[in-house]
Amino acid sequence: LTTVPDDLHGIYGAIQDNAMLSKWAGGLGNDWTPVRGLGSQIKGTNGKSQGVVPFLKVVNDTAVAVNQGGKRKGAVCSYLETWHVDIEEFVELRKNTGDDRRRTHDMNTANWVPDLFLKRVSEDKKWTLFTPSDTPDLHDLYGMDFEKRYEEYEAQTQTGEIQFFKEVEAKELWKKMLSMVFETGHPWITFKDVCNLRSPQQHAGVVHSSNLCTEITLNTSQDEIAVCNLGSVNLTHHIKDGKMDEEKLEKTINTAIRMLDNVIDINFYAVKAAETSNMKHRPIGLGIMGFHDALYMLQTPYASQEAVDFADRSMEMVSYYAIKASSDLAKERGAYQSYEGSLWSQGILPIDSIKLLKESRGDEYLDMDESSTMDWDSLRETVKKQGIRNSNVMAIAPTATIANITGVSQSIEPTYQNLYVKSNLSGEFTLVNPDLVRKLESLNLWDEPMVQALKISNGSVQAIERIPKNVRNMFKTAFEVDTAFLVEAASRRAKWIDQSQSLNLYVAGVSGKKLDRIYKSAWKLGLKTTYYLRTLGASQVTKFTAIA
Repeated sequence: LTTVPDDLHGIYGAIQDNAMLSKWAGGLGNDWTPVRGLGSQIKGTNGKSQGVVPFLKVVNDTAVAVNQGGKRKGAVCSYLETWHVDIEEFVELRKNTGDDRRRTHDMNTANWVPDLFLKRVSEDKKWTLFTPSDTPDLHDLYGMDFEKRYEEYEAQTQTGEIQFFKEVEAKELWKKMLSMVFETGHPWITFKDVCNLRSPQQHAGVVHSSNLCTEITLNTSQDEIAVCNLGSVNLTHHIKDGKMDEEKLEKTINTAIRMLDNVIDINFYAVKAAETSNMKHRPIGLGIMGFHDALYMLQTPYASQEAVDFADRSMEMVSYYAIKASSDLAKERGAYQSYEGSLWSQGILPIDSIKLLKESRGDEYLDMDESSTMDWDSLRETVKKQGIRNSNVMAIAPTATIANITGVSQSIEPTYQNLYVKSNLSGEFTLVNPDLVRKLESLNLWDEPMVQALKISNGSVQAIERIPKNVRNMFKTAFEVDTAFLVEAASRRAKWIDQSQSLNLYVAGVSGKKLDRIYKSAWKLGLKTTYYLRTLGASQVTKFTAIA
């Protein structure tokens, strides 16, 4: 994660850093908010700036030119705050129409959205766009401090102190953001204030963006490039007698935290600023994978209150033992350098930081569950006494490759399809969800007619009436699960995580109203970030539901 400064030397330095990090297989998140907007004045030449977009074109082409470790295309995500004057053009970067010189077809983009913007959308008010060269401190402010300063700048547009600005209807800009995320899958919608207000490291800097997969929320500045080493607990190996095997989970997490902490020292760092920040703060990100497979083992449908409760309980355990393991490691190896002043040092754990968000945002815009079941009081005391080895401990990555290798469902994702084709050098193979096969075999329903029915329905079991209703519910695929359950389960996990989670949203039968409801709900339920929006066209929805 890098922050790009507002000068040519710094901009091209950041692009060079991108190239070097990409060469050594890094995925990148760039914060472009400090760079002045299109049409704003350049004092040195008395000319007008071309804004952020032409530089993003260079970033896009650099990602194509310098592939990851010589293996796959470079991967980068550029972030811009919603008050930046170039935001309207930024949201259109992935469109297939328009001037191709102002398009970035290979790069990911994300909106870094302050709470004030969504409050204005909800209250149907106006929103002012500024160039950061006139409002340089907005970039580092969040919560109530941001709101106060932003309104002061708005007042300056009335007195003439600020002459370069643009006023828009907040609702119209929100509609444009939603229509672009539907049309192009970008920019992803991520929330600035919650990332900062719940960050354990707010004493040491500001979170200006997330990363390529939206699960990392670490401070960046011109001196620090944030790096995070990730690992994931395979939940399917921690289910015993119909519930989480707490003893085994603790053992796994103790090993994982120690290993991830070791990686910080062993790693090769392509850029000095990355090594400096990693050694100083020692952030790691322990996540989970095989969530949906674990639900199969528990005979629990993804779209159910039981699954939401399991998301809550399983993440609470991971959080508890990860924090404990990092604290025990601090006793052995010492706390990280910038520990003093952190939320950890004040005895404020991730679950406690929800109060800070509530104070800033107000009750009416936050609806997070705060219940807990474990002995958090004693853990608070342990952390205060021993310190903690890592500034950040948890993040849920997408785990696409490692989940494939391990043979479990990706990360926290619902199963995409029960039937799919896999291609490799030996040919093409049709694969069926093994949990579904086992279940149908146990019911004596796995036969040739069933195979044919699954082929006709693209693997969906919803219209196959031979299969009992409770089994059909259990094997709903991504687009058959109501998105509300994805968001609610993510909110329950979010309360335990000191970073974030890669949350893809699957929506069948898309409408503007539905997207508005989903993303506002994600915000109100306290999510820090969202990832790809996956949508299903109306014709495909019909195809799924028309099979007898």
